[in-house]
Amino acid sequence: MSQVILCDVNNCKFWSSGNKCSAKTIFVVSQKGMTASDSKETDCSTFEPRN
Repeated sequence: MSQVILCDVNNCKFWSSGNKCSAKTIFVVSQKGMTASDSKETDCSTFEPRN
């Protein structure tokens, strides 16, 4: 299955043109270990700053 992951965090090293994420895997966690009820309560642990 082909998937496109979009991201507009352009200072992440996995950010590619067209707001596409080039990471091989994506790891998203809920904040503070709680069950998330909407996207505002999640964080992308895949983020790495661009050098």
